[in-house]
Amino acid sequence: MALDATDKACRAVGAGAVDVVVDDIADSGGAARIVARTLDLHGSIDIVVHSATVLGYGTVESMPAEVFNTVVDTAIHGTLHLAQAVLPVLRRQRRGVFIAVNSLLGSITVPQMGAYSTAKWGQRAVLRTLQQETRDERRVHVCIVSPGSVNTPVYDQAANYTGRGTATDPVLSPDRVAAAIVRLADRPRRHVSVPVGPANPLIISAFRCLPSLYDRLVGPLFRLAALTRKTVSPNPGNVFKPVAAGERAFGRWPVKR
Repeated sequence: MALDATDKACRAVGAGAVDVVVDDIADSGGAARIVARTLDLHGSIDIVVHSATVLGYGTVESMPAEVFNTVVDTAIHGTLHLAQAVLPVLRRQRRGVFIAVNSLLGSITVPQMGAYSTAKWGQRAVLRTLQQETRDERRVHVCIVSPGSVNTPVYDQAANYTGRGTATDPVLSPDRVAAAIVRLADRPRRHVSVPVGPANPLIISAFRCLPSLYDRLVGPLFRLAALTRKTVSPNPGNVFKPVAAGERAFGRWPVKR
C-alpha cells in the first residue's frame, strides 16, 4: 500500500513519529476526523499539505456527469472541507501554514481536460479567497503550489473517455514539487509556480493575451502530446475508488532528479 511505503520512507529519513490516518476529505466529517486525530496525537498543527485530486480525460459532452462531478468535488470540496476543519485550529494557535497543490490547469483550459480544469479553477478560487480572509492573522498562511505535468501515476489512474490511451510526457519530478512545498513551509508565499524553464508563465500569457492563437493550437498539440493510437474502452479509473495496484511515488517515465 502506498501509505505503508510513505510511512517507511518517513521513518527512514529520521521522522520521530509517523501516524497514518485513512479517511475521505470529500466528506466534511472525514476532514474533521483527520484534524481531530492529529490534535489528539500531537496537540497542535504546524503545517498542512493538501494534494488530493483525481484526473479525468474526455470532452465535456462525452464524460459521464457523475465522473465529471466527482473530479470536481474531490478538488473543490476536499479543499473546502479540509480548510474549514484546520484553519480554525491555526487561528486559535495564531500560527500555521496551509499549503495546497493546484495546477497549471488552474490558470488555463485544455480540450478533453475540462473536468480537471474546472476542478482546479474552482480550487484556486477557494484558496485565493482564503488568502484574503486570513489577512487578519499575520502568522497564518495559505499557500498555493502550481506545477505543470508531474511524473506520477495520476495519468495511468485517470478516468478516460477519449477512446485513446494517454501518453502525457511529464516534465517535472515529484521531488521538484516536494522541494517547493518544503520551501513554502519554511518561508510561506502566496503562490509558487513550478515550471521547467519559462513554460508555465508563457503558456498562461498565451492563454490570456492571445486566445485565438492559443485555441487554434491547443487541441492539435494536446492530441499529439497526450494521446496515443491505442484504443481504450471508456472507464472511470480511480475517480470513485482507489486502484491500489497502480499506487506509487513515481510514474512510468524515467525518474529525473
